[in-house]
Amino acid sequence: MNDKEYEELERRVGRLHVKQRLGIEKDRETRVFGQGINFFHPENWYSMHSIIRKTLKLLHLYRRGKRNSLDIRINHNHVSICNLPAEFEGFRLLHLTDLHIDVNPEMPDALIDRIRSVDYDACVLTGDFRAKTTGPYANTLAGMERVSAHISKPMYGILGNHDSIGMVQGLEAMGIRMLLNESVAVERSGSVIYIAGVDDPHYYLADNMEKATCDIPFEAVTILLSHSPELYQHAAHAEFDLMLCGHTHGGQICLPGGFPLFTNVRCPRQYSRKSWRYHKLTGYTSFGSGVSIVDVRLNCPPEITIHHLHRKEN
Repeated sequence: MNDKEYEELERRVGRLHVKQRLGIEKDRETRVFGQGINFFHPENWYSMHSIIRKTLKLLHLYRRGKRNSLDIRINHNHVSICNLPAEFEGFRLLHLTDLHIDVNPEMPDALIDRIRSVDYDACVLTGDFRAKTTGPYANTLAGMERVSAHISKPMYGILGNHDSIGMVQGLEAMGIRMLLNESVAVERSGSVIYIAGVDDPHYYLADNMEKATCDIPFEAVTILLSHSPELYQHAAHAEFDLMLCGHTHGGQICLPGGFPLFTNVRCPRQYSRKSWRYHKLTGYTSFGSGVSIVDVRLNCPPEITIHHLHRKEN
């Protein structure tokens, strides 16, 4: 990140936020235990990668899991929202998350193939663009540039726990409006809804919901982008209408029937997979399109999701 990019980030999100985010990024290089909501961070323990891969090979599951990782499904989720402006009836949000785009060189093409086959009005990306949690990210940006070139509608994104704040300028150069505890108004035929996005709440604890909502009018329809579902209670009591997130991969490696062995979040499991509801808040935690730690999926297919917004009569 050059001086000009650093100054622009300071202007947008504040000097303290940038200094803290970059400082923790440097500190985390040796962090397997501690920091963030969870005590244990398996993505930073690189011996774990080898252990899981060798175990799956012994069980003759590795090749199948590797094939599954590129079999991206297209899922549709219908959401009813009170007071949704009539102009937004049927509005479609393409939801991409946990791409980890540089894990497998075949991943960008598999994702592009699915994106080109669906219709949507806007795209939201809920973090974890890169594979590793530290180090260079040029390959990540190159992969994202290939994918974003095939997204024809407005794009809004947030950072995940694998992402560096230094990636923001590169992603925005592709047309992705990154939301760093910020919001944006989405207009259609004179009516408006708002999309707010918070910085990573799982590892960096960098979310600031108050700041993200400060420009949103009271009683407006609001959608929250959060990398992790762990903010579900805060989002509900902040009166968001819809919360879209990822991070869990749905477990990625699951028992038959889709029961996850591990979800890497500190919240009830019903909020870690697919659609859910808490009080008046509707949420969706995507399985994501990519993989982490090992490039396999078992009983938990990768996905892209189209969220269809509908007006709910009071």
